[in-house]
Amino acid sequence: MPGKLTREQTNYLVLQVQRYFQSERGEELGNLETEELIAFFSRELGPFFYNQGVEDSRKLVVERMNALEDELYVLEQPVMKKR
Repeated sequence: MPGKLTREQTNYLVLQVQRYFQSERGEELGNLETEELIAFFSRELGPFFYNQGVEDSRKLVVERMNALEDELYVLEQPVMKKR
């Protein structure tokens, strides 16, 4: 499960959300309601993004392990000499 945001991250997001609502919807949001909105979306959307990040990481690890396996085969020395 994703961790909590730092105060700096929260402040940044509050500003961004307030700017969005002001420019796109002509609405002004207060800090508290913006933080509540961010908390709601974090709870509802966060797990989807987190799980996608885990899946992306899983795929990357598998790709890297396959590449490493190929590299290890290249390092093998022949043990039987042909006559």
